[in-house]
Amino acid sequence: MNEKHKFFIEMCLGLLYLHSNKILHRDIKTINMFLGKDNTIKIGDLGVAKILDNIEKDFATSKVGTPYYLSPEVCEDRPYNSKSDIWSLGCILYELCTLKHPFEAKN
Repeated sequence: MNEKHKFFIEMCLGLLYLHSNKILHRDIKTINMFLGKDNTIKIGDLGVAKILDNIEKDFATSKVGTPYYLSPEVCEDRPYNSKSDIWSLGCILYELCTLKHPFEAKN
């Protein structure tokens, strides 16, 4: 397994940990993934995170996050939940594979 695989798996496990503790991160992006001294990934910047009573059934509505990583629900001002964090994680996977953002647009 190469480093990219290891790092992405650790990101997935970190997000699983947050979601299992009812925390919606809402700003998953590469700059919020930190490499620790032990060569492991840590998810940081929980400044806009939200705690939900039920991470799968409750929804958030405020529009927060970084445009490159926003899910369609957030862009369309629709309620969203943990699946939006998963969308953002998919954007990170795309970046790891291609070394570019998955979407380029002026708006």
